[in-house]
Amino acid sequence: MFGIPGKAAVTLTPAARAQIARLMERQSSQGLRIGVKKGGCAGMEYTMEYVASVNPLDEVVEQDGARVMIAPMAQMFLIGTEIDYETSLLEAKFTFRNPNVAEACGCGESIKFKDAPAA
Repeated sequence: MFGIPGKAAVTLTPAARAQIARLMERQSSQGLRIGVKKGGCAGMEYTMEYVASVNPLDEVVEQDGARVMIAPMAQMFLIGTEIDYETSLLEAKFTFRNPNVAEACGCGESIKFKDAPAA
């Protein structure tokens, strides 16, 4: 919908691709749907959920057996985002490197997007 022809709306690192493929197999899902919602101290939060079927309005990105669907209302906020999966001694999580983010809260759970340029 908001994508650039011939270019994926988001990219997945090898670690993210492997984890998403594992989750898809474990949950017998068609993939993960990524979205954004109001919340958190910075104003917006990312959402992820397992999906049983693809919404025809979703932007679908498939790489090496991993499939993510971008919810229609989130597409304009996620264009150009790199999704990674990081592990440490204390946690394992998906991280988003999103060029559309103006600021993030200290805990990294919520974000504020750049304002659209005035017309």
